[in-house]
Amino acid sequence: MYIVFEGVVGVGKTTQSKLLVAYLKARYPDREILWTREPGGSEVADAIRKIVQGMTFTEDMDPTCEAYLYAASRAHTLRTVVGPALERGAIVIADRSVLTSLSWQGYGRGLGFEKVWAINKAAVEDYIPDIILHLDLEVSESLMRTSDAAGDKFESFPASFFETCRQGYFILANNELFKDRWRTIEASGSVDGVFAEIQKAIEPLLERGYDSIHPTSSVVSS
Repeated sequence: MYIVFEGVVGVGKTTQSKLLVAYLKARYPDREILWTREPGGSEVADAIRKIVQGMTFTEDMDPTCEAYLYAASRAHTLRTVVGPALERGAIVIADRSVLTSLSWQGYGRGLGFEKVWAINKAAVEDYIPDIILHLDLEVSESLMRTSDAAGDKFESFPASFFETCRQGYFILANNELFKDRWRTIEASGSVDGVFAEIQKAIEPLLERGYDSIHPTSSVVSS
């Protein structure tokens, strides 16, 4: 099972995804529960992460270049971390996924869904998340919460960028490929309160017992 957390900055993805790891380890003590992140999760992917969002250049990075770099990082992590873990029967919890690129580069950076999906299709192949937990929060509140000590160029972007990304997530929630896997969680409450809502959303899906990765062939335009 491949479960991902999505949303704009400051919504609590990292905190909540690690709480879910602890919860699932207690629920399934004999099963491997693996946490990873995008971009990152491996030495190569972490290096790409630093280039694309943690380094300062004298020129602005073109959004298409940005999308390709994220896709390269994703291609490596899916094949060296996520895929092998799923083959071992693990439950993989990821802080971000291809949905981030579709929202941030597709909508926030204005490249469009079709172009960003085309860039990522070969990188993703069959690794579509089984469960997508979209943590949603008003941008004015999320920006007050966020801080990246390692440096993240996106944190200097205007609120309007994140508003567009947020709207992109709502569009993606209705995409034919993603809509049955998608659960939007209101993230304005306490850490414990938000996690309680995640538990409510995920329990029926855990009971259903996804055991396979779904094909990408049914993805539609948005």
